Amino acid sequence: MKKVTESNSKYRHLEKMSVVELLSNINQEDKTVPHAVEKAIPQIASLVKEVVEKMRFGGRLFYIGAGTSGRLGIVDASECPPTFGVSDNWVIGLIAGGDSAIRKAVEFAEDNIDLAWNDLQEYSITSQDTVIGIAASGTTPYVVHGLKKCQEENITTGCITCNPDAPISKVADHPIEVVVGPEFVTGSTRMKAGTAQKLVLNMISTSIMIQLGRVADNKMVDMQLSNNKLVDRGTKMIMNETELSYETAKEALLKYGSVRKAIANLG
Repeated sequence: MKKVTESNSKYRHLEKMSVVELLSNINQEDKTVPHAVEKAIPQIASLVKEVVEKMRFGGRLFYIGAGTSGRLGIVDASECPPTFGVSDNWVIGLIAGGDSAIRKAVEFAEDNIDLAWNDLQEYSITSQDTVIGIAASGTTPYVVHGLKKCQEENITTGCITCNPDAPISKVADHPIEVVVGPEFVTGSTRMKAGTAQKLVLNMISTSIMIQLGRVADNKMVDMQLSNNKLVDRGTKMIMNETELSYETAKEALLKYGSVRKAIANLG
């Protein structure tokens, strides 16, 4: 298999470029990423629709990955509770090597073919759940073998990769291939590939949560009130829906714990 993600950069002698040249060229490459993601929307939609139906009946969504891919999955999963007011157990991100690998690489963890399934079993995973493997190369053993085992156990699988016809796609019921081409720094998939993965993850989790009723109009009405900025935002949402003063709206928000509950009780 030829890995597009490992192809030589289109740029040469990066060390001879000025700072402005480096930034401009990186930016030029980054501009191509959304177009590559756009081509994958039908595949993303197919996956989202199935996840939504499974989550409506109690299923959970898992992300598994190694290195940058694993970290991106964890970031997306960890943002769901504060943004949409859902349980920490709705969307779960797992990384090869465990939580310590979020900050520091764990040597050869991604090469362990049994580790992902072991990690998933700690959450008592069932066929109600969905597992999305994230791997820019599409060859990471931790992810590929994790998805393969899931398929054997009748668990729905999806993947996000940046190589066409990658091994990971063969073990994904819903493969998403976003081919962004060679990186500015050859093989540095934390760049365009990572950006593509982040965009797709944003699309997946946000559309799922909207479909599951966690957004009203265009507002995060179930967001957790975890800091003053969010309390202020929630207060202004209530003011926009009612004729209350700022102080009264804030009092209601803090009393009921969410914008949705405050508006429902005030109505």
